[in-house]
Amino acid sequence: MITAQTTTIATKLTNEHNDWLRSLDFYTDELNILKSRLTEVAGKNTSHEASEGAELYENRFDIQKKNIYDLSHEIRRHLAEVAVQAKEKAGHIEVRMLEKHGELREQYIALEKTIHDLRHEFYRYASKWM
Repeated sequence: MITAQTTTIATKLTNEHNDWLRSLDFYTDELNILKSRLTEVAGKNTSHEASEGAELYENRFDIQKKNIYDLSHEIRRHLAEVAVQAKEKAGHIEVRMLEKHGELREQYIALEKTIHDLRHEFYRYASKWM
């Protein structure tokens, strides 16, 4: 028999996974926009210092896009595991699944902070060269 509590936990995990995935899609779009802005900045400034900064930010944007891709993949995999386990075990989720969810939450929060910091650093760089 599925209890309300275990069903609620599975639903909460699924909802949180989906929230993270939507946010990560947004961050991917945002990094693409920042990369376009970077192209504008680099096109208007050909100095050595500006070019070095542009290359640095381009690499950092690419790294974060890969980090987003990797985390999204892990979240989707975990989401599928939760769904299978909830179905096979009448809505019950093993403790290890909750622990993995907590690890994913920490990774998501860290990545979100990294992207936030990168955005602000880039805006400072762009304002210097625009």
